[in-house]
Amino acid sequence: MAKDKTKTDPNYRVIAENRRARYDYAIEDDLECGIVLQGSEVKSLRENSANIAESYAAVEEGELWLVNSYIAPYEKAMFKHEERRRRKLLVSRKELARLWNDTQRKGMTLVPLVLYFNHKGTAKVKIGVAKGKKNHDKRETEAKRDWNRQKNRLLRQHG
Repeated sequence: MAKDKTKTDPNYRVIAENRRARYDYAIEDDLECGIVLQGSEVKSLRENSANIAESYAAVEEGELWLVNSYIAPYEKAMFKHEERRRRKLLVSRKELARLWNDTQRKGMTLVPLVLYFNHKGTAKVKIGVAKGKKNHDKRETEAKRDWNRQKNRLLRQHG
């Protein structure tokens, strides 16, 4: 769905992507969350200066937080923001309860996948409910990917 919007919608724009997440984790479900930002953070995101590769989400005291995400300082800002502060994520109570259950009972983690501006120009974070992969799982995923590449090459050559 996101790929269709990028072609037609001028406001939709990916700011930061956690490409390593799909390699390290088996993503079972994902959820779009709003994010509470300060003014200088929004300006900085508009300049595409953010990183969510080392960050994670956590449910603490009935709220969902994005921890250790990096948003570069905005040079022209009058009031500077802290680069790696904890940022509150906005979800419904029902979704929050589901996320808490998944992380507490099933041993899942919450991994941010993409930070982007949606079609309305609002900053959003897509969070994945994930289970960590073991090394043999990672190798298996890599082998499948290599096989698919090889298969596509062979089909292109002979087709």
